[in-house]
Amino acid sequence: MTRTARVERETNETKLVVELDLDGTGTSSISTGVGFYDHMLTALSKHSGIDLTVRADGDLHIDAHHTVEDVAIALGQAFAQALGDKRGITRYGDATIPMDEVLAQAAVDLSGRPYFVHAEPENMTPMIGPDYPTSLTKHVLESFAFNARISLHVRVLYAGRDAHHIVEGQFKALARALRQAVAIDPRVTDVPSTKGAL
Repeated sequence: MTRTARVERETNETKLVVELDLDGTGTSSISTGVGFYDHMLTALSKHSGIDLTVRADGDLHIDAHHTVEDVAIALGQAFAQALGDKRGITRYGDATIPMDEVLAQAAVDLSGRPYFVHAEPENMTPMIGPDYPTSLTKHVLESFAFNARISLHVRVLYAGRDAHHIVEGQFKALARALRQAVAIDPRVTDVPSTKGAL
């Protein structure tokens, strides 16, 4: 079974391609033009074990929003495509990740029913680096969840002073939760749902 996908997306604001392999080793090649976002997607790949390639060319002369959002949309679409009929998957995943002074948790259900719940500290530093607004993190996770058609809960249980750590903890927690959820369970031969479909 090959669980790979490729999604190309082109609008008046962005042109991009996302490729992924759910059964990879966490190898990535990321280039969005937004340095901190590249760092987060690299961490997502590394800690999920999902091989990920992202190439994006967006209207960064305006700001990072369109590029970051469209990559998240395409990433979610590719994830859903690679999952296929979800036969044999574990389905659920949960991870709590310490990132120095931050503790972040992500719980995921590859349910086919998009839902998103998010809690992070208010009044964070507005920017990380020159081009990543911290307000985008919620939007990235929500866009991914809805396009991947998964239920995703992400919360920062407690946080300290560093917005970089707060955001990175969320991406790493998501990565580890996805690693569990996409894993093939040798005891499951069909779709893990009483409905018979996800």
